[in-house]
Amino acid sequence: MSFLEELSRRRTFGIISHPDAGKTTLTEKLLLFGGAIQVAGAVKSNKIKRSATSDFMEIERQRGISVATSVMAFDYRNLKINILDTPGHKDFAEDTYRTLTAVDSVITVIDVAKGVEEQTEKLVEVCRMRNTPIIVFINKLDREGKDAFDLLDEIEQKLKLKVCPLSWPVGMGQRFQGVYNRYEKKLVLFRPHGKQEEEDVIEITDLSDPELDKRVGERAAAELRDDANVLEEVYPAFDREDYLEGRVSPVFFGSAVNNFGVRELLDCFVEIAPQPLPRHTEERLVLPNEEKFSGFVFKIHANMDPKHRDRIAFLRICSGRFQRNVNYLHVRQARQMKFSNPTSFMADKKTVVDEAYPGDVVGLYDSGNFKIGDTITEGESLHFKGIPSFSPEQFRYVNNADPLKTKQLNKGLEELMDEGVAQLFTREISGRKIVGTVGALQFDVIQYRLQHEYGAACTYEPLNLYKAFWVSCDDDKALKEFLDRRKRDMARDKYGNLVFLAESAWALQMAKENHGKVEFHLTSEY
Repeated sequence: MSFLEELSRRRTFGIISHPDAGKTTLTEKLLLFGGAIQVAGAVKSNKIKRSATSDFMEIERQRGISVATSVMAFDYRNLKINILDTPGHKDFAEDTYRTLTAVDSVITVIDVAKGVEEQTEKLVEVCRMRNTPIIVFINKLDREGKDAFDLLDEIEQKLKLKVCPLSWPVGMGQRFQGVYNRYEKKLVLFRPHGKQEEEDVIEITDLSDPELDKRVGERAAAELRDDANVLEEVYPAFDREDYLEGRVSPVFFGSAVNNFGVRELLDCFVEIAPQPLPRHTEERLVLPNEEKFSGFVFKIHANMDPKHRDRIAFLRICSGRFQRNVNYLHVRQARQMKFSNPTSFMADKKTVVDEAYPGDVVGLYDSGNFKIGDTITEGESLHFKGIPSFSPEQFRYVNNADPLKTKQLNKGLEELMDEGVAQLFTREISGRKIVGTVGALQFDVIQYRLQHEYGAACTYEPLNLYKAFWVSCDDDKALKEFLDRRKRDMARDKYGNLVFLAESAWALQMAKENHGKVEFHLTSEY
């Protein structure tokens, strides 16, 4: 297959939602339809001992939440689909925001009973800022929930998305009988056993067809006809260009846990979703069909396989063809590197790949060379834009609970900090280590992973800080004076950069007033 044919086969998207809306369950069912897995895992069920494919970390299985982005690839209708399942919990939003830089479109999952929730609003806002095409999947139709029209209004008001329903529910909860697929003009009948048979799909191109009354009953049929008339009058006809430009969002209804409505979503997605899109760099716009390879690291994961202590950098390919055992330029380090065993993913299951194309996500084994945001190219010096880094909002001292495991603790902290979910600071005066995170749950995850992946035990001690600021100053004398006077507030990050630990907003203001030549930055990439 030629390069351009391979390029046209790629569809790379992320799945986002508030926690517990059914995002990981939907991912499982998409993999099931794609033939990538034979049996879907239960994310929370105690009766079924199988866990979700995308929740491969032990702590994810225990808590029933996703705490790290996982990448899964499968073939469907001669297309290569790359799914990035992201954490929904706000404490892991950093990972999700970065992942959204690596996708070309997004499916957002909404719980029919809860409607639009806080985390969904934040994530959709990030997508809107980038004009990322969004499809909405309203989930859990087998339960009682909000009226479908009310939900559409809520999506338009809270998420500021212009919607276009491409499927429509027939009833809800105990009265749920199926959905009418407006995109394909078909009625899909619901069976709670979760196995939709071919005979459950009935082609009804005209809703006045008496076959509809026979299948769902006169009352439900009349309701569907009334709703369909309202939809025709109120909502625009679907236009793919509007969707690709982020101006309109198709809406589907279903029940992921029952496998219902997922095939319709997937079939429509592969028809309308964008191929790999151009990417902005500080230097120029990079087009996917360019001959020369380029890509960027959007995530690092330590211990994908705890037995082998491996560290994997996730690389999104933006242009050209990536090949195994070929020398490429690591732009930040200005040195050539080649990769003998790049991998493709099915969550934590990895397969060595000989080549990959724009839209694909490749795992690179890393011994500490990569940072999030790093660029790899065929020689050109490029710096991809829009990969965020966050200043911590919560801080705690880390204490070693087992002095015999000091080496393991230090190694574990260093490798886990490389993932970008937290930052490590060392106080200049005392040498005490401080972990800074965006959310409190990250402290639990770090503690758990240190113990189970590195055999190191730690405890935390509260620390009241306002924020951490990286400092810079062109005047050596002014910088020395600042460091002498503020010694007790100074620390260094894991790369040795100076950091000012402000105890309060007032302390920061005083530091700025007393040391006018020193600059304070909220990110280390100033």
